[in-house]
Amino acid sequence: MQYKNRILFMLLCKLRWLVAGTAAIAVLAFAGAHATTTDGIAAGKSLAMERSKGNCLACHRIEDGELPGTIGPPLVAMKLRYPERGALKQQICDATIRNPHSRMPPFCRHGILTEDEVELIVDYLYTL
Repeated sequence: MQYKNRILFMLLCKLRWLVAGTAAIAVLAFAGAHATTTDGIAAGKSLAMERSKGNCLACHRIEDGELPGTIGPPLVAMKLRYPERGALKQQICDATIRNPHSRMPPFCRHGILTEDEVELIVDYLYTL
Protein backbone atom coordinates (compact mmCIF):
# COMPACT_ATOMS: atom_id res chain seq x y z
CA MET A 1 0.00 0.00 0.00
CA GLN A 2 2.83 2.42 0.79
CA TYR A 3 4.28 1.82 -2.67
CA LYS A 4 1.06 3.00 -4.34
CA ASN A 5 0.93 6.11 -2.13
CA ARG A 6 4.52 6.93 -3.00
CA ILE A 7 3.83 6.66 -6.74
CA LEU A 8 0.71 8.78 -6.37
CA PHE A 9 2.70 11.39 -4.42
CA MET A 10 5.39 11.51 -7.14
CA LEU A 11 2.76 11.87 -9.86
CA LEU A 12 1.05 14.70 -7.99
CA CYS A 13 4.39 16.52 -7.57
CA LYS A 14 5.10 16.24 -11.30
CA LEU A 15 1.58 17.42 -12.11
CA ARG A 16 2.01 20.44 -9.83
CA TRP A 17 5.20 21.49 -11.67
CA LEU A 18 3.52 20.96 -15.04
CA VAL A 19 0.57 23.17 -14.04
CA ALA A 20 2.86 25.86 -12.60
CA GLY A 21 5.01 25.86 -15.75
CA THR A 22 1.97 26.11 -18.02
CA ALA A 23 0.60 29.02 -15.96
CA ALA A 24 3.97 30.83 -16.13
CA ILE A 25 4.11 30.43 -19.91
CA ALA A 26 0.55 31.75 -20.23
CA VAL A 27 1.37 34.80 -18.11
CA LEU A 28 4.49 35.56 -20.17
CA ALA A 29 2.56 35.18 -23.42
CA PHE A 30 -0.19 37.52 -22.20
CA ALA A 31 2.31 40.11 -20.94
CA GLY A 32 4.06 40.16 -24.31
CA ALA A 33 0.77 40.49 -26.16
CA HIS A 34 -0.19 43.82 -24.58
CA ALA A 35 -1.54 46.13 -27.26
CA THR A 36 -1.43 49.90 -26.76
CA THR A 37 -4.25 52.00 -28.21
CA THR A 38 -4.73 55.73 -28.53
CA ASP A 39 -7.71 55.50 -26.17
CA GLY A 40 -5.59 53.53 -23.68
CA ILE A 41 -2.88 56.19 -23.75
CA ALA A 42 -5.44 58.96 -23.19
CA ALA A 43 -7.00 57.01 -20.31
CA GLY A 44 -3.55 56.45 -18.80
CA LYS A 45 -2.73 60.14 -19.03
CA SER A 46 -6.00 61.00 -17.34
CA LEU A 47 -5.30 58.54 -14.51
CA ALA A 48 -1.74 59.84 -14.10
CA MET A 49 -2.92 63.45 -13.81
CA GLU A 50 -6.04 62.82 -11.70
CA ARG A 51 -5.55 63.90 -8.08
CA SER A 52 -7.65 61.07 -6.65
CA LYS A 53 -5.85 58.35 -8.63
CA GLY A 54 -2.24 58.41 -9.87
CA ASN A 55 -1.55 62.02 -8.97
CA CYS A 56 1.91 61.71 -10.56
CA LEU A 57 2.26 65.51 -10.74
CA ALA A 58 2.32 65.75 -6.96
CA CYS A 59 5.90 64.44 -7.03
CA HIS A 60 7.07 64.32 -10.66
CA ARG A 61 7.58 66.69 -13.55
CA ILE A 62 5.67 65.60 -16.63
CA GLU A 63 6.06 67.29 -20.02
CA ASP A 64 2.59 68.85 -20.27
CA GLY A 65 1.66 68.85 -16.58
CA GLU A 66 0.90 71.98 -14.58
CA LEU A 67 2.38 72.66 -11.12
CA PRO A 68 4.69 69.61 -10.96
CA GLY A 69 6.36 68.36 -7.81
CA THR A 70 10.09 67.89 -7.37
CA ILE A 71 10.29 65.02 -4.86
CA GLY A 72 10.49 62.34 -7.55
CA PRO A 73 12.50 62.26 -10.77
CA PRO A 74 11.06 63.83 -13.93
CA LEU A 75 9.04 61.36 -15.98
CA VAL A 76 11.00 61.51 -19.25
CA ALA A 77 12.41 58.79 -21.53
CA MET A 78 10.44 56.18 -19.60
CA LYS A 79 10.77 53.44 -22.23
CA LEU A 80 14.54 53.91 -22.16
CA ARG A 81 14.69 53.96 -18.35
CA TYR A 82 12.34 50.98 -17.99
CA PRO A 83 12.72 48.77 -21.10
CA GLU A 84 10.71 46.03 -19.38
CA ARG A 85 7.05 46.99 -18.86
CA GLY A 86 6.86 44.75 -15.82
CA ALA A 87 9.59 46.69 -14.02
CA LEU A 88 7.79 50.01 -14.51
CA LYS A 89 4.47 48.47 -13.54
CA GLN A 90 6.03 47.06 -10.36
CA GLN A 91 7.57 50.46 -9.56
CA ILE A 92 4.12 52.09 -9.77
CA CYS A 93 2.26 49.29 -7.98
CA ASP A 94 4.69 49.07 -5.08
CA ALA A 95 8.01 50.94 -5.21
CA THR A 96 8.88 49.60 -1.76
CA ILE A 97 9.61 46.18 -3.28
CA ARG A 98 12.68 47.62 -4.98
CA ASN A 99 13.43 50.26 -2.35
CA PRO A 100 11.91 49.75 1.12
CA HIS A 101 12.59 53.43 1.95
CA SER A 102 10.83 54.82 -1.14
CA ARG A 103 8.59 57.83 -0.64
CA MET A 104 6.39 56.67 -3.50
CA PRO A 105 3.11 55.24 -2.22
CA PRO A 106 2.38 51.58 -3.02
CA PHE A 107 -0.59 52.41 -5.25
CA CYS A 108 -1.82 48.85 -5.84
CA ARG A 109 -1.22 47.55 -2.32
CA HIS A 110 -3.16 50.50 -0.88
CA GLY A 111 -6.00 50.09 -3.40
CA ILE A 112 -5.45 53.52 -5.00
CA LEU A 113 -4.95 52.01 -8.45
CA THR A 114 -5.92 48.66 -9.94
CA GLU A 115 -3.48 46.61 -12.01
CA ASP A 116 -5.51 47.49 -15.14
CA GLU A 117 -5.22 51.19 -14.34
CA VAL A 118 -1.47 50.82 -13.88
CA GLU A 119 -1.27 49.16 -17.32
CA LEU A 120 -2.96 52.24 -18.82
CA ILE A 121 -0.59 54.58 -16.96
CA VAL A 122 2.39 52.58 -18.26
CA ASP A 123 0.97 52.94 -21.80
CA TYR A 124 0.97 56.72 -21.30
CA LEU A 125 4.38 56.88 -19.61
CA TYR A 126 5.91 54.94 -22.51
CA THR A 127 4.97 57.85 -24.78
CA LEU A 128 7.07 60.27 -22.70
